[in-house]
Amino acid sequence: MAELDRTKYLRIALMLVGLIFIFGIYPLTILWPSGWSWHTGPTPHYLQMILGVYATLGIFLLVASRNPLAHLSLIWFTVWSSVVHAGIMAVQSLANSEHMGHLWGDVLALFAIAAVLALLTPRGAAAKPAR
Repeated sequence: MAELDRTKYLRIALMLVGLIFIFGIYPLTILWPSGWSWHTGPTPHYLQMILGVYATLGIFLLVASRNPLAHLSLIWFTVWSSVVHAGIMAVQSLANSEHMGHLWGDVLALFAIAAVLALLTPRGAAAKPAR
């Protein structure tokens, strides 16, 4: 894939992931709680916290989509934090049968996001911004 195409697709992926992080996670917790919401109850404090963290990251990913090469550390943070977060959730899902739905929900989604961003993010000389 040519670097210009790769950067174009990275920009699109960053916009989509950013919008999903801002607007998509909460509806998914309502529509499919067994695959997206780890805690339930009248005031799920954990859910409010994680929604705030992901919405903030989503805003920064939208900013990064304008010029991905200037925001490589944020992109790589998103990749690796998604892998770590999904890995921990996968282990927790396998250890606790009531959370098995997460393997097909948020765990799979985070691994997919990490893979797409990692595959599209330039490395080496291609990662250097044009002057």
